[in-house]
Amino acid sequence: MFDLAFDHYTIKVADLKTSTSFYGDVLGLRLITNRTEKEYIRWFSLGNGTELHVVEGKTDAIKKNIGVHLALKMSEFENFTEHLRAQDITPHDSKGNPHEITVRADGVRQVYFQDPDGYWIEVNEAE
Repeated sequence: MFDLAFDHYTIKVADLKTSTSFYGDVLGLRLITNRTEKEYIRWFSLGNGTELHVVEGKTDAIKKNIGVHLALKMSEFENFTEHLRAQDITPHDSKGNPHEITVRADGVRQVYFQDPDGYWIEVNEAE
């Protein structure tokens, strides 16, 4: 009908430096040109022309729920879960149970964790 395609996902964060470090250093996302040129915004590539926009501002009114999350896929699932633990990030299953992973009905493993502002992120090994 309209041929919509995913473009970007924006989150509001309390501390831009902390979140930039998390998304860049922990998740390995690549910083890209912030075309707004505003100092309180950082843009990251999510691949295939899609982006994550991280905006510093008030976050107290934002509710976080594991059912609402950013999902990323990768092929090195075991290495990634070890990397999370090395960063003192607790993996959870899809119900929020700590130190667990979820295995979907199709056999794909998923792990959930939170960023410094409490946003949930899923990383899975889907092809």
